[in-house]
Formats: sequence, structure tokens, C-alpha cells
Amino acid sequence: MTSSSFWYEDAGLEQRPPLQVDADCDLVVVGSGIAGMSVAYEAARFGWNVIVIDRAETIGGVMTSRTTAHLATELDDYYHILIDAVGEEDARLYHESQVAAVNRIEAICGDEGIEADFKRLDGLLVPAELAHISEVEKEYDACRSIGADVQWAEEAPIPLPDGGRALRFPNQGRFHPLKYVRGLIGAVEARGGKIHGSTVYVDHREDSGRVTIDTEAGPSIIAKAAVFATNSPVNDKLAIHTKQKPMRTYVIAGPVPRGSVEDMLIWDALEAYHYVRLQPLGDAEDLLIVGGEDHRSGEATDMDDRLAHLEHWTRARFPSFGEVRYRWSGQVLEPVDYMPYSGRNPGNRNIYVHTGDSGQGMTNGVAGALNIAALLFGQKARFADLLDPSRKPKAATSLGDFAMDRAADVKNFREYLTGGEVSSVDEIKPGQGAIVRRGISKIAAYRKEDGTLVERLATCTHVGCLVHWNPFETCWDCPCHGSQFQPDGSVINAPAIKPLAAAD
Repeated sequence: MTSSSFWYEDAGLEQRPPLQVDADCDLVVVGSGIAGMSVAYEAARFGWNVIVIDRAETIGGVMTSRTTAHLATELDDYYHILIDAVGEEDARLYHESQVAAVNRIEAICGDEGIEADFKRLDGLLVPAELAHISEVEKEYDACRSIGADVQWAEEAPIPLPDGGRALRFPNQGRFHPLKYVRGLIGAVEARGGKIHGSTVYVDHREDSGRVTIDTEAGPSIIAKAAVFATNSPVNDKLAIHTKQKPMRTYVIAGPVPRGSVEDMLIWDALEAYHYVRLQPLGDAEDLLIVGGEDHRSGEATDMDDRLAHLEHWTRARFPSFGEVRYRWSGQVLEPVDYMPYSGRNPGNRNIYVHTGDSGQGMTNGVAGALNIAALLFGQKARFADLLDPSRKPKAATSLGDFAMDRAADVKNFREYLTGGEVSSVDEIKPGQGAIVRRGISKIAAYRKEDGTLVERLATCTHVGCLVHWNPFETCWDCPCHGSQFQPDGSVINAPAIKPLAAAD
């Protein structure tokens, strides 16, 4: 079963050449996803000379191409939980940041003439079980208390439990994320900005009011300021990584006849919740996109079962759903207090970071860009302090989640004392990988389709956790902080910047 995102199959991916000479600019952005390209756009719009670099050859081709692109102002962790964690006033500010993000996307589409299939529509939170009804009622009260527009709905496109009602959130949105990123690329380059793929960050330093970014191939960039927007930060080891955990989520998509499914955003109230939206395909049909079945990165190998469960859930509720044309997965970083870390990097003056988007990467990425752009120009968004990367969790529930996440890291390190997943590399089938113990080392072994064996040390090059095989994405995942590596050990995703070491 192959992972294939509709977005890049539909729109393709933009490529840009690597940086080949030293450069000087006002702002360097490391990472070309929704957050990185959005902050690059905001800075370029005000006349800053901007350079964007990305390790990937394609621009916006890593996690932004794996979203479902809900533009929701409702919090997927729920506002009544956020109020318990940070208080009513801060929850109101966070809601403002989400509204601002959706408004900004709509405005940019209009200002730049970006045809990204943007549409305003309703969102619906549906209780999946009787036990959810009280939780949904609490969410209604919480949303009313912070001024969020919410209404009761007696009917929903998916079944409601007896006595249950859904929550309707007007004025949400949806769009095509890669068409939007392509529009941002054009807008940045039209203002003189430079964008480089296949350009790997390896180090940085800040001195004399300037930031220097060193790249693997040799060229350096000197800038007034730097923004790290790499999904999981590459610029430090621990400051933020200990306050969030990597989660993997799954998506299927297939056609439905036009008009057979109402065009709205839908979420249910399960712990690993399902989320649903449409994407227009043509005059006769739409693409139904359904996600869910989340788990911590690197801690599951039953992807076929999860995707089968997702398809069963979809067909039971949307009878018009056709063949599954696309299956993919993505990784999200879950912060312990439910809000992203966006702003000045702890301990730095001219270095900024954005991470911790949870399941709302599109709105959090754009809100983070608005926040960072204001800071770059010596101003402050109303929600700047709320998203400050230096903040510490306040509530007991957040601290409890923090402790559990660190316990998961400790569990991973204990694996250094256990045996391998297979006793011999001879047990590894073509196209698969497994961990093998060899003396005091653990080896990440992968067998190519032609039978050739590729071996690397299983030690993540970020802080030394052990990686696990991901059979669906055909890569090595780190459960601690979300690094991903190709079967040959080369880096796919941050925070690691160095490949897995050779196994000799």
C-alpha cells in the first residue's frame, strides 16, 4: 500500500535550485512549508530582502503537502480544555489568532490573485457516542464565553447519538494548500525574494546583531534575522522539543457525486478524532477527504489496519464514497498546552521559531507568521505572549502530559538494553526494515526490492533515541521528537540534520 497525497498528485510540487554562493539578506527563513512561506511573504511585502531555504528539493513538499487543509477556528483539543489550562482571556486570544489566520489567507488569495479553491463554509463538531454529549455541551459553553461564533445543530451529515446535538461553527474555510503555497512563492519572488531547495541547514550563530546560517554544501547566509519553520525545530536540542510530542495521522480520499455530501468541515469527538472535508474535482464529483487513526510517531506498524478502519468508518457514514484513490499520512507536533510555539527563540534576539501546530497546521502556521512578522518590525501581535516559545505549561493537566511524554522518551532509551525486532537480517523481506542487535549496537536494516541490504546505526542523530521502521511511508521514524530518515539513513524531516551513521 503506497502513500500518495492528493495535493501533490493534483498540483505538482515547485522545485528551486540549491544555494550555490554566499548571500546576504534581511531575513533568512529555514523551511518552506505554510509557516515559512507565510512569514517570507509578510516580510517581502514590507520590502525586506528575503531568502528561503529548504532541505527538500521541492518547496512546500514535506508536511504541508500532507495536510487535509482545514481552516478552522475551533480548537481540535477543545476550548473548554484550553480554558482549564490557560484561562478564559488567553483562550479568547488564541481564538482571535485562528480567526486572523483564516482572514489572512482569504485576503492574500484576493490581493495576489491566488486561485487556491478557498471557500468559506460551516464546521460541525459531532458527538460520536452518548458519552460525548456532555463534553460537547461544555464546549458550547466555553466557546460562548470567549466570544466564538457557535450554534446548536439538530442534524448532521453523520449519525448523532440519541439525544445528541452537533455544534455548528460558521465562517470556517478550506483551500488547496499547494496551490496556495505556489501563489506565495510567486508573490515572494515577484518582490525580489530568493527560494532555494536542496539546501541543507547545518549550523547557525548570532553575533553583532546578525545571524549566520551555514549550509551543508558550503555557502553561508548572513541576515538581520532568521526564522526556523521546519515543523520540528532544527536550531536547538531541548528548549522546545521537551514540550511537544510527534504524532502521526492518516488520510484517505476518494470521489463522491457532486451534492451527495454537504460541503462543510466535520470533526467527531472521539479521542483520536475523525475529520472530514470536500475538495472540488469538477462539475460532476468532489473528493471526500477523511483523516484520523492517530498514534505517536514511531510507535505503530499496523498502518494497513488503521487505513482499513478509516475506510470502514467512511463507508458506513458516506454511502456515496467511491474507490479510495489516495492514502497518505502526516506528522503533527502536539504541544503540552495545546498552542503552538511561535516567536523569538529562547535565548536569542534575532532568531525566531515556529512549531507545535497540533492538528491545525494551516491556521497555526499563518497565525505564527503574523506574530513573527510583527516582532520583526518591532511590534507585537495581541497573542504574542500567549505563543511565546519560552513559556512553560501552567495547568496540572498540561504538566501531567509533559511528564507522560518524557516517560515515553525514557522508555525509548531502555530499548538499548533489549534485543532486536528480528534475530537476523535474513528475516527482513524486500522493501521492509527492522531493528537488529549486533553486539552493543542496534542496527536499522533495510532490504531493497532487489535484495540488497542497507544498514545504518539505529541511533537518531538529534539526541540519540532509537528509530523505528515505518512500513507505510517506507522510512525510519524517531518516536522522541519526530525526526524521519530515508531507508539509506538520509534525513527527511527535522529536528535531525545529520543522516543515520554507517553501521560499521
